[in-house]
Amino acid sequence: MHLSFHGADQEVTGSCHQVSCAGKNVLIDCGLYQGERELDELNAAPFGFDPASIDVVLLTHAHLDHCGRLPLLVKRGFRGEIITTAASRELARIVMLDSAHLQEEEAQYRSRKNARRGKNVQVASLYTTLDALNTLDYFGRTATYDMPLDVAPGIRATFVDAGHILGSASIVLDLEEDGTHRQVVFSGDLGNAGSRLLRDPVAPPHADVVVMETTYGDRLHRSSADSVKELYEAINATFQRGGNVIIPTFALERTQELLFILREGREQGLLPHALPVFLDSPMAISATEIFERHPDCYDLATARLFAAGRDPFALPGLHATRETADSMAINRFRGGAIIMAGSGMCTGGRVRHHLKHNLWRENCSVIFVGFAARGTLARRIIDGAREVTILGEEIAVRAHIHTINGFSAHADRDQLLAWQRKIAPARTLLVHGEPAVMQSFALTLAPSQVEIPVRDQQITL
Repeated sequence: MHLSFHGADQEVTGSCHQVSCAGKNVLIDCGLYQGERELDELNAAPFGFDPASIDVVLLTHAHLDHCGRLPLLVKRGFRGEIITTAASRELARIVMLDSAHLQEEEAQYRSRKNARRGKNVQVASLYTTLDALNTLDYFGRTATYDMPLDVAPGIRATFVDAGHILGSASIVLDLEEDGTHRQVVFSGDLGNAGSRLLRDPVAPPHADVVVMETTYGDRLHRSSADSVKELYEAINATFQRGGNVIIPTFALERTQELLFILREGREQGLLPHALPVFLDSPMAISATEIFERHPDCYDLATARLFAAGRDPFALPGLHATRETADSMAINRFRGGAIIMAGSGMCTGGRVRHHLKHNLWRENCSVIFVGFAARGTLARRIIDGAREVTILGEEIAVRAHIHTINGFSAHADRDQLLAWQRKIAPARTLLVHGEPAVMQSFALTLAPSQVEIPVRDQQITL
């Protein structure tokens, strides 16, 4: 009975953990590494295991750093079953297809760049749209919260609500091999308690071992009320200066929460009545439609809005731009617009074009509302870079930069600690965090309980 680590080990992206029990191999997530260019090589490298040897993949949620290498897993020989919740299944489909499309575009761009340099070197994408479509064939049974599911002989899985994004789950594994029993909990990504949309994370019962994320293990979030107030103030100040507000946003959960908050601000007179908002992300538009199909996942107040026939994401003045031509036309707005575009870390997507047109303008603002990994464009801007390279061009950073972490979809230090203490495991393994953050969080736990694995490490359960 073994547990091995193949991603998000002393780093924040690329989640991938393997459990071997009773002759079966189960993978918890198979995510893409995001951030520095060097991670391209890491994404393309061997997994650290034979994909054909994996019997089942249990997917905690549909963020790219948890599901983004599933098409590569299939491409390299996986023929087992992928199990997740109904909402995660729908969201993973659009996330994987969008990722494949972006990778194909990037490969074509690099190939053209090589040709212009006189090099006849064709760059291949990590996987294609066809690979992503093929992956959908391996999604099998659907998990329901709190309902145990026999994954394989000796392995039973229970998905519990993680409160992170729509359909997200922590996974409890009950393992049995040669008369030995172990219960292992994988946190997935834990949500920020008090979310305006989703229910709070659920702590599973006592377990022997916990594998838990530590993204914000060294800090506390601002209150939701203070964060909303800061957002409104930043928007109003920008409009008074005659500039645009650029919000790099994650397509899943963060976009929908912001639409909810902007709608409330307009209804309460805290934002201008004429509020042009551009949702410039095809994936976010599709994700919002999926969110509207799963009102059962929301907290009580939001569920009541749906029950009363009110769409909490319906914002007057919202322009959803799927087509490239419509996205380019947004650049005609020199001021007074809110532009929400992906990606949240500014590693790709349309937000880079909007930053190119607005980042150098002193009357504009850029508002970051989520985590930015090391090496990403978002992180460089947040850390105070005075000039950044965007789409091959040097752009001065003169816009007002705001970082509002109260909207984070991740639990903060105290929330993580409370979740872990409710489970009271004998052994805690920390993943999905930057090294300094993980060391800081480890100090809040008894030293004898805590381990911080490295990539490709295996431990005996």
